[in-house]
Amino acid sequence: MEKKSNERKKNLSATKKNRSAGKTAATRKPGRTGATGIIKKTDVAERPGRTGKTGATGIIRETGKNGMEGMPSVGSPHKKLATSDLRPAGKGGKKRVPVILITNDDGISAPGIRNLVEAVKGLGKVVVVAPDKPQSGMGHAITIGNPLRLNPMHHLFDGVEAWQCSGTPVDCVKLAVDKVLRRKPDICLSGINHGANHSINVIYSGTMSAAVEAAIESIPSVGFSLLDYSVEADFTAARKYVRIIVEEVLTHPVDKHLILNVNFPAVPVSLIKGLKVCRQAYAKYEEDFIERNDPNSKKYYWLTGKFVNFDKGRDTDVWALEHNYVSVVPVQFDMTNYVLKSKLEKTWKS
Repeated sequence: MEKKSNERKKNLSATKKNRSAGKTAATRKPGRTGATGIIKKTDVAERPGRTGKTGATGIIRETGKNGMEGMPSVGSPHKKLATSDLRPAGKGGKKRVPVILITNDDGISAPGIRNLVEAVKGLGKVVVVAPDKPQSGMGHAITIGNPLRLNPMHHLFDGVEAWQCSGTPVDCVKLAVDKVLRRKPDICLSGINHGANHSINVIYSGTMSAAVEAAIESIPSVGFSLLDYSVEADFTAARKYVRIIVEEVLTHPVDKHLILNVNFPAVPVSLIKGLKVCRQAYAKYEEDFIERNDPNSKKYYWLTGKFVNFDKGRDTDVWALEHNYVSVVPVQFDMTNYVLKSKLEKTWKS
């Protein structure tokens, strides 16, 4: 009896082993826990991540392909860069599409910003956040005492997400990063401004202040300006060189605090000699205020004046533009005078 009982146990044990050996990864129940309560690894296929997820404001976030397939290239002789040319592979070998934030100080309806959008289409996901009205000469002003409003204007630019902001150019950058994109873009472009922003103009310019604000947030930025105030200005040459510069910044990142002040001469593209990296010319405005009386006999004033260049150097932005070069001036938000600092450290006693 004992012998039969032992044989029965052996047969039962062998049957269990055979059943277990017959199970494959495909037939086993996935996600079963062992004695420790840890989910065992099975060879179940990884679930695909969701793309195009929208947030509370309904804006497409940077979660996956980002709707970049089939993005049309600009109608120019420059080739459309492949995504792989622009950003290295991320986790899982996926190529990350650059996000390009565009703003200006002439307002969202200005021809300059439309030409800027057209110039960089195909290089990444373009998002526009710009003032709802002209904000020239605002410098680095921000809105503190009044609420800010964002309104969708997606119909203005074909296939491009666009928002108009009730605030200044700097407000636009701040809101874009915090509320629209919810992450920092790869580059911020400001312009194309109607009128010069060379030399001392960089201090007053809303166009350049938007670029500076982006760099403060560790976003490489470029401000573009055309030396033509006309609404009917020809942006052909500007579009060509905008694309060249943006491609260079995206493919060969230099510094997260990069700020370039780029100005275009108002000449046909055939007359432009190329790009010239320059320094800011020493110049200023000799200003005057015209005094007048309103109907109530109260005085008011109109600011006038002329731009005067005191700098005769051949390495300045003013010289480059006068000789039909596109001027490129690297600028910074650190306004410390390091030469004077060194002198004061030696002569001033603590």
